[in-house]
Amino acid sequence: MSRTIRTAGMAMIFGALVTGAFVWRPWADASAFDPDKPAKRDGFAAGRNEKPNEVAVKPIPFDAKRSMQYLKLLCDIGPRVSGSEGMAKQQEIVIKHFEEHGAKVVKQEFSAKQYSRKDRVAMVNLIASWFPEREKRVMLCSHYDTRPMAHEEPNRQNWGKPFLSANDGTSGVAMFMELAHQMKEFPTEIGIDFVLFDGEEYVFETTGTFGGGDKFFFGSEHFAETYTKTRTTRKYRYEAAVLFDLFAHPGAKFPVEMNSWQAAPELATQFWDIAKKVNAKSFVFERGVEVQDDHLALNRAGIPAIDVIDFEGYRKHWHKLSDLPEQCSGEQIAEVAGVTTAWLQLRK
Repeated sequence: MSRTIRTAGMAMIFGALVTGAFVWRPWADASAFDPDKPAKRDGFAAGRNEKPNEVAVKPIPFDAKRSMQYLKLLCDIGPRVSGSEGMAKQQEIVIKHFEEHGAKVVKQEFSAKQYSRKDRVAMVNLIASWFPEREKRVMLCSHYDTRPMAHEEPNRQNWGKPFLSANDGTSGVAMFMELAHQMKEFPTEIGIDFVLFDGEEYVFETTGTFGGGDKFFFGSEHFAETYTKTRTTRKYRYEAAVLFDLFAHPGAKFPVEMNSWQAAPELATQFWDIAKKVNAKSFVFERGVEVQDDHLALNRAGIPAIDVIDFEGYRKHWHKLSDLPEQCSGEQIAEVAGVTTAWLQLRK
């Protein structure tokens, strides 16, 4: 995960410099955040039930202990930097796991050139699809690469030590691996994709204009570009996307991330409504910080996307060597999974 941007002007400038020109919704959408007022309609969910708190959902089994076993299994590989041997081992494990549980897995292969690197590096987005024949789809996503350096360590000599990034990326993969046990018979009328983005953390130089340096979000930007280019030929469309980042630590609190609110207010309102219905206490319907993350590219491609993230709550371990499995909780992963599976059942 990259970083927070706290002012409207900075966010707009950063977007234009790093990802090209695009049109943001008026900033008033975010600044006018009011938990007591319903979000304006943004067109993403026309025809959905307008009272999600009155919709019955089926509890979906989720093994919290096993989700942590998956998280530790991946961290035991060591760093999984884009294009590395560790990443290749992770891909092998994840692809085999999803396929064994009935998913159709597509490797979206591409290459990227980082500003500070001489050569291009091979990257792979993984797309695990259930009910692939269904044209109407939703996406659950996370990045799955680890940062090559622990840039937030105060002692620069520690930057190059092995950085496992347990919560920052790996937790999303672990949650999806556990959810895979239930997806073959999942009670839904839509298609569901788990998407793992490569190259979110392929960053070596953090200094530069506005604190930028190297580029973020290679995987999600490639995914969004491909989705946009195939608009007239592909049969499927994504109705919504939920991104998971820094969510697995005990005591996590999820206010509404403001770039999510700005781009997809109805989706944010619906997801937090569902959290209230299932009594997920880590979700609080209040204004959060603005985060630059993989959901930005999805929204620009016309996929309403929100970010479930507790940046402030995990900041003490963010991009530090202490981002280890012991900082994560299977029970916390299970609570987020419970909200997610309830929300998925509302999709029509």
